[in-house]
Amino acid sequence: MKDHLTIVKHPLIQHKLTMMRQKDTTTAVFRQLLREISQLLAYEVTRELPMTTRTIDTPLCPMDAPVLDGRKLALISILRAGNGLLDGMLELIPSARVGFVGLYRDEATLQPVQYYYKVPDHLGERLVIAVDPMLATGNSSAAAIDLLKASGATNIRFLCLLAAPEGVARMKEAHPDVPIVTAALDERLNEKGYIVPGLGDAGDRMFGTK
Repeated sequence: MKDHLTIVKHPLIQHKLTMMRQKDTTTAVFRQLLREISQLLAYEVTRELPMTTRTIDTPLCPMDAPVLDGRKLALISILRAGNGLLDGMLELIPSARVGFVGLYRDEATLQPVQYYYKVPDHLGERLVIAVDPMLATGNSSAAAIDLLKASGATNIRFLCLLAAPEGVARMKEAHPDVPIVTAALDERLNEKGYIVPGLGDAGDRMFGTK
């Protein structure tokens, strides 16, 4: 992927995102919409996967047919909200290897604090897609990418539902080699580090917590 930031403006994605933004959307509907959008975004973020061919037999004749090449890609969920994107993507790419980065944002400093890290082996030989619905300050995302690179990952993409200009700038500064794919670039962050207009706290809305 050549562009640092790709905004996927597919009509179905934009329509579903509008439904997710509405404050009266229920937890169950929010979760289902996120699953559906994640599959549509997965189509974009995996657009340039390496391919090879293998010989197969159709009901009529043999043919050389295209198949994915190399090691299975790795999906890395930035906990906890990343699991909402992960679930939908796994339905589309069930053979993917899965990892988890546990980070929470210190509400006073807005800086990420790590509490869990478990990823597949051979990251350097895989396409690694890190997923988190919200790219807000970018601090947690940049920290997660730091950890993945320390584990050997070199081909990394970041997939999110919403991004703020501040988060995109932070990621570009920290990791200019990591393309970002998102459904929308919103206006700004508020004083608490939330994306505006945004959709609130994605984790709380997904899991029904406050």
